[in-house]
Amino acid sequence: MNHYGLIGFPLTHSFSQRYFTDKFIREGITDCQYDLYELLDINELSAILQTPGLRGLNVTIPHKQTVFPFLHRLDTSAQRVGAVNVIKLEADGSRTGYNSDYYGFRQSLQNWFRELGLSPFEGKALVMGTGGASKAVIAALADLAIPYRLVSRQSSADTLTYTDLPAVINQYQLIINCSPVGTFPHENEAPALPYAQLTSQHLLYDLVYNPAETRFMQLGCERGAAVMNGYDMLVLQAEKAWEIWQR
Repeated sequence: MNHYGLIGFPLTHSFSQRYFTDKFIREGITDCQYDLYELLDINELSAILQTPGLRGLNVTIPHKQTVFPFLHRLDTSAQRVGAVNVIKLEADGSRTGYNSDYYGFRQSLQNWFRELGLSPFEGKALVMGTGGASKAVIAALADLAIPYRLVSRQSSADTLTYTDLPAVINQYQLIINCSPVGTFPHENEAPALPYAQLTSQHLLYDLVYNPAETRFMQLGCERGAAVMNGYDMLVLQAEKAWEIWQR
């Protein structure tokens, strides 16, 4: 049996296990199993790596960077993002870290632009949140030559604050929520945007996928903006992980 799994903490709402279990059933893959490995201490990973038949792991918070010492090399995707969410156990016993979030976001964004008739996209982006999720997003934006500014609650030379947004939001067509604000069970919350200033020219992309329509998206729709949640990104990053493991 080939084993795959997810490490992180907590893992109470795992997309990955449900997705891969369903994938194995749907595609008739009978020699693979996907498990959850809830790790608070990354040092517990040493024991998991000894699992017979282990072929690959997904990595989620809080271990996307703490996992680095357990790897022998980093793919360019992980180097660019500065975080790992996929580990491949190579045939020679070594371990390589990848970042499939980067691929998932980039491909989902390009697909969305094509659907909207906006390919190539020539606007600018606001990226809300400066945590781990934003790292993959800004790497993809840079590759697509889309200028961006980060938005944070804390002021710095490199970021805008939410209080800055009323003066500049009309200059940015694409607004991406990389924060967890609005995630179930806090689905009535939304990032502190000047929503009344949004128009039908704005595009709102929420990395949150539960609920399927976040308050951020609802408020955008009310102003005529196009909206998208993070589900396609999750599917695309999961399929990219599977592709990596099968090489």
